[in-house]
Amino acid sequence: MHLADDVLIRESVRQPEQFAPLFDRHAVAIHRYLARRIGAPADDLLAETFLIAFRRRAAYQPLGLDVRPWLFGIATNVLHRHVRQEERRYRALARAAREQSTPDQDDRADDRVDAAALRADLAAALAKLKPGDRDALLLLAYAQLSYAEIAATLEIPVGTVRSRINRARKLTRAALEPALTSDPAPDPPASRSPSAVSGLPPASGSAAALSPSTVFDSPEVGNERS
Repeated sequence: MHLADDVLIRESVRQPEQFAPLFDRHAVAIHRYLARRIGAPADDLLAETFLIAFRRRAAYQPLGLDVRPWLFGIATNVLHRHVRQEERRYRALARAAREQSTPDQDDRADDRVDAAALRADLAAALAKLKPGDRDALLLLAYAQLSYAEIAATLEIPVGTVRSRINRARKLTRAALEPALTSDPAPDPPASRSPSAVSGLPPASGSAAALSPSTVFDSPEVGNERS
């Protein structure tokens, strides 16, 4: 029988083994979010996230949504203890992406240079965001949470979530503007848009995981799931 998340948490207080299905259901999504933000240490942070969740299960209060905001909130708080490491990762990704922007003789060389330049600028911009703004933006872009779920995750009003995401997007767009507008290629002009660049085959290396369209085009329809 498939039990709802909140039922499993409640039952696990008396029967700890009932907590295991929560890991099976949500570990992949939590790990993906952590890995995109901090890289290799994600394995350890995932284990820490679920250990904290297990220890706090008796205090869990259903939020009227599902258990994901609670788990992503714990994961985000765990990340806060590694914020400098996360920012160093973005700076390293920026350097790696710039190294990939060397032209070659491939037919799509110009497009690939553009894509690498955009990833470099995006990584550098993420490193400079305030932690709270970065949390809100990446919970939308990487965790695919709705605005209501992000508000529950961060324990802030939905209006504050909107403000943080709008501010973060404005700052990252400003950082990307030079790469989007400099030396426009006459054919095809669409290659300069974030959406077009993100459709290119991913370059090798961790920097390829960064996509301007992921940050700017994350569907806000998720905001209607509440």
